[in-house]
Formats: sequence, C-alpha cells, structure tokens
Amino acid sequence: MTVPVALTIAGSDSSGGAGIQADLKTFAALGVYGASVITALTAQNTTGVSGIHPVPPAFVTAQIDAVFGDLAVEAVKIGMVAQPTVIDAIAAGLTRWSPRHVVLDPVMIATSGDRLLAADAVEALRMKLVPTASLVTPNLPEAAALLDEPVAQCEAAIERQGRQLLAMGCRAVLIKGGHGQGSESIDYLIDPTGTLALSAPRLATKNTHGTGCSLSSAIAAGLAKGQDLVTAVRHAKAWVSAAIAAADRLGVGCGHGPIHHFHEFY
Repeated sequence: MTVPVALTIAGSDSSGGAGIQADLKTFAALGVYGASVITALTAQNTTGVSGIHPVPPAFVTAQIDAVFGDLAVEAVKIGMVAQPTVIDAIAAGLTRWSPRHVVLDPVMIATSGDRLLAADAVEALRMKLVPTASLVTPNLPEAAALLDEPVAQCEAAIERQGRQLLAMGCRAVLIKGGHGQGSESIDYLIDPTGTLALSAPRLATKNTHGTGCSLSSAIAAGLAKGQDLVTAVRHAKAWVSAAIAAADRLGVGCGHGPIHHFHEFY
C-alpha cells in the first residue's frame, strides 16, 4: 500500500499547537504522510507570539524542490508566509511543480491576537497565491482583510465576499464562521456552482489554538486521499469539531490551548 503524501508550507509553532506542528499532527491522525517546508520560525506559546524569524526565500525554494523532487505530493497546504519574498518563492515553486491540490489558509493573526503577516505581504498573497489555490480558507476577519472591507455580518455579505475572492482566481472559497455569533458555527463553501452552508455546534472552550491550521490541513489530507472537495471539507469540519470538543482534556498551557489532534486515539 502506498500512503498518500501531503505537504505543508507554513511557519513553525514552538509550542506545538499550530503551524507545521499542527499540520503534521493532522496529517498523521488522518492517515496521510506529511512533509513540511518551513517559512518562518516563531517563538510562541499558548499566551502569545514573542518573536518571528523568517526563513530566507532561497532556503524555502530549496525545501520545496527537495520535497517535490523525491516525494509524490498529492496535496499542498499553505499557511503562514510572512514576507513578500517568501510568497514569491512559493508561487514560483508551485508553478515549477504544479501540484494537483493547493489549500491556502491566509494566516494573518494568531489566536492570541498577534499579527503574523506583514502588511506589505497581503497584496502579494492576493496576487500570487490566491490564484494558485484549489481552495482558500479565510475566517471572517481574514476574508475582510483580503478584500479591504468590513467583516461580514450576515450570510448575504459572507457569500458576496466569497464571490469576490473567487474573482481573484481561486477555484473555491471556504469562509469559516468560528469568529461569528450564535449557537452554531457555520462555514460557507463557495464555488462557481453555488454556496454550501456547513453547520456545527459552537463549542464553549478557550482551547482553540491551531484550529484554522488544522482545518485546512485536514482538507488537504482528504484531497490527498482522493476525496472530492465537498467530502474533504465535510470530513475535515467534523474531525476538527471533535478535536475542539476534546481539547479541554489535554490541559496544555495557560492561555489558548491546542485542540486535541489525536482525540480518536487517546
């Protein structure tokens, strides 16, 4: 049996709850072999980010070429990219290797509120990475930031913003409702054929560190295993909801603790 391979291109979280650490845990939990390209080192824990050290673009390129030159990558997840020059390196690598599936999580702000994407990188993200994506997975504030608009407050506004993001060149958009209000957390999957609302109960826990990273990598894992997009998104949302529900069992850190990636195992 050949195990499907997924690649995460993202920043490293020294506390292990988000970034490539969350992505690799997600891939492993879902039966996918995970490879990684590190775009930045962060000094962070569950209470905040105290430092960011970008990886030089040439070394990002070297990592990309090393992985694709040897491994049969079925899907790529892109997370924290930090700098415009790193975005250039990633975009060039994707052009060079043409992976079938690219899931772009436009990571801008950590759960703690710390900014992770330089302001001058937002336009590069819009122009160079969004058009490469099979799926873009912003939360409500990230979708608004990508469009330089206020945060959407209703379903019609969310769908309108999703259509605007589609017009940037990606094949589909998943606008995540975790930052919304109400008893249900509703994500909206928007593609040229229509909009699908995916609902789950909103869970009362502060331990949500790495939720967005893990959702996007869970979708990439599903795509790597050959699932269609709707199936991959549905399965990923259900899996992340269960990981959030089990998060309080971990008891890690003093702030926003991580979700429980291995909730199905212990």
